[in-house]
Amino acid sequence: MSERPGEPGQGGEPKLESGTPPASCDLSVTSADAPPADPVSVPPASPVGRLAATVERLSREVRAAQADAEGRALIELAKGILVERLTCGPAQAARQLAELAEQAQVTPLELAVDIINEAARDRMSEVTEAFLAVTRAADEAKTEPAAVRLRAAESGALAADDTQAVAEALLEQALRPLGAVAVAVWAAGSDGSLTLAGSAGFSPAEAARWRYVPPDVVTVARRGLTERMGQWITSLAETGLPSIGLHHHPHGGRAALPAGTGGRIHGVLEIAWPTPLAPQPPQIVRQVEALAELCGHTLETYTLLHGPAREPRVLPDAAELMDLADGLHDPALVLVPHLDDTGNLVDFRIQHVNNRFLDPAGRPRAIVSGALLLEAYPMAAGDSELFQRIERVYATGEPFRAHRMNLTALVDQVPLSAVADISISRHGTTVLLIWRIEDETARLASLLQHAQRLGRIGGFEENLLTGEITWNGQLFDLYGRPQSSTPVPLENLPAHAHPDDGVSIRRFLRTLLHHRRPAAAAFRLQRPDGVTRHIRVVAEPVLDTDGRLLLIRGACQDISAQHWTEVALAATRDQLAHTEQQASERNRLTLQLQHAIMPPAQAPLQVPGLQVAVRYRPAETEQLVGGDWYDTVMLPSRQVLLCVGDVAGHGIEAATSMVVLRNALRGLAVTGAGPGQLLSWLNIVAHHLTGAVTATAVCGLYDPVLRTLRWARAGHLPPVLVQGSEAAALPLVKGMLLGALSEVVYEEAEVQLAEGDTLLMYTDGLIERRDRSVEESLIHLLTTARTAPSTLDQQLDRLLTYSNSDTDDDTCIVGIRLG
Repeated sequence: MSERPGEPGQGGEPKLESGTPPASCDLSVTSADAPPADPVSVPPASPVGRLAATVERLSREVRAAQADAEGRALIELAKGILVERLTCGPAQAARQLAELAEQAQVTPLELAVDIINEAARDRMSEVTEAFLAVTRAADEAKTEPAAVRLRAAESGALAADDTQAVAEALLEQALRPLGAVAVAVWAAGSDGSLTLAGSAGFSPAEAARWRYVPPDVVTVARRGLTERMGQWITSLAETGLPSIGLHHHPHGGRAALPAGTGGRIHGVLEIAWPTPLAPQPPQIVRQVEALAELCGHTLETYTLLHGPAREPRVLPDAAELMDLADGLHDPALVLVPHLDDTGNLVDFRIQHVNNRFLDPAGRPRAIVSGALLLEAYPMAAGDSELFQRIERVYATGEPFRAHRMNLTALVDQVPLSAVADISISRHGTTVLLIWRIEDETARLASLLQHAQRLGRIGGFEENLLTGEITWNGQLFDLYGRPQSSTPVPLENLPAHAHPDDGVSIRRFLRTLLHHRRPAAAAFRLQRPDGVTRHIRVVAEPVLDTDGRLLLIRGACQDISAQHWTEVALAATRDQLAHTEQQASERNRLTLQLQHAIMPPAQAPLQVPGLQVAVRYRPAETEQLVGGDWYDTVMLPSRQVLLCVGDVAGHGIEAATSMVVLRNALRGLAVTGAGPGQLLSWLNIVAHHLTGAVTATAVCGLYDPVLRTLRWARAGHLPPVLVQGSEAAALPLVKGMLLGALSEVVYEEAEVQLAEGDTLLMYTDGLIERRDRSVEESLIHLLTTARTAPSTLDQQLDRLLTYSNSDTDDDTCIVGIRLG
């Protein structure tokens, strides 16, 4: 296509006459990304309207002429196929094509495309068949079937005189029907750079701005170059990647596919959609891949004519590269691509092996030279991905370097591994593979160097006869001195150490130089940069056959981290001992406070006709000292106050809160109020006056005259009544735990007691278990309480003895028995 619409001076835009005002030309030229002008906005009768109509008409004529030219090319190609197949002349082939088209009720162009696809059996025909297999019904409703579009795009690309025309042909013929609005064809350089070889749908300013992309800039096209399967992006804005036309279609979809031939990638085909791109069916993906392959053929020609940007000098043939390989001191292979019948890369042939080459299997160089790489070294296909690396370098031209890559070769069907440094580079169509096997000496030297670096060890040697001193690089680093400086002699070591370490250093030098025995010392090294390091030096003398001292060998190790770790560990031990002492003292004081208020043994309350007994079992672990409490008091009204409670938590806070609540209840009980009112007042104390603690409690008032017990509970377990051989918990009454709310009303209940009845109040430490519910534990308590010994004290002791609690919590029991 020699002319394209929109280019000045060509058939796409008319030339202005000398009398036409220049301003009228600016009104008719718009950007490729700008919206089309509204035809109603310019009156057709005006000069500008007539000029716009003329431009539009000529553009349609140019596009029609281009389509006719592409169609004629396809028809002529079909005629040539019929001439060859029918062994007839061109005129007869033309008549045969027209008759067949009329019989099939299709256009000659459609029939020509079918003939070409049937005869070619190439990638484009395979894509067309797969595409039509799923879209034939929808394709029949279109004026231009997919087969015609694809072949027209191919024809237009082959007839184009540059890559820009190829991009325009691909967009108009094949990609715009898929919803695409723009396309860019990038040429790849061997350094990873990208050059915009052609574009369509993007404005000239945008194309000029993206003319060259350096190798270190990650773009959508760059991703398509590095990913062999291509990139299909739903929304460009979500990736955050820059790309051409980003400001015009920021949320549109993008596709970037490598364009290559024969295993080499010459560039990238990038396609832009105006809206987010949904997942495409395999037929569309194969169609776009076929178009990318078509671009690969075009870019191959483009590279030969123009040369990619920043492309290094290419060797004219493999002979010069073979001479270069022979001059190397490391083993090297010169590889050339080996293609199959379809032009796809399947292997590399070993064109040349240099003089330094040694086959791991012991084969002569002549046998390896000329063989296929995977046949000579089959382990290269999966071992460290060596073959994939070579294939990648050949495809993109980007060199590859690797340090300490593992290589494996088969020797008598036994895999042997070796570690080597690898270098792969492409020169024209030839690949140079160089490797350097790490020998045992180099491996041990590297191991020693890394060991010294990790251990922060520096070595030295001092010749006492010549005065020559040798330090390694690590020792210069320990001293904080540049490697170009003069090493420090051993005799001058005290001048670089802390003054307080002079005695130990002089003792070290005396043992080493005078007594000629190995010695070691630790000192603080003061470096020139003001940093003080803790160093341990170890040295030994080297004597000659006459026993004379020749030289000193030794090493210095930075033990600063170890020193400060020991200091921190000692400080931690002191802090831990202090903390343990504080905790022990705190627990001791807590226990003393609790025992002062709640002694384990207390004189029983003397009430006529009533036995009263209490038991308190503190926690076995001092750290779990809790807030369990009990009280039995004879009030001025001659009633008996019975109560038990449990403050949440452990430690000094729980113990002090328990003291506050116990004493407050004693004082409130003197008022003569009932147990419900007493708990309401005690709840106010817990909520407002003790730091908002929470606790449970059960409070009862026993009248010795009426033998009745009025009681109330605040979230506590109910009392247990034992009558003869039966034991049961009293029916629950409503009551929230103390301290939860500021105003709470507690319900009361009254129980009539008889001669011989026993009433038990207790805390949860008596029955609570981690593996059982409260109901199950309460049943066990009732079973134990049914067996009533002769005295009340024996019964409480029996309850403590047979308690199955496992929480190691405090336990309080208050019991009364009539009679």
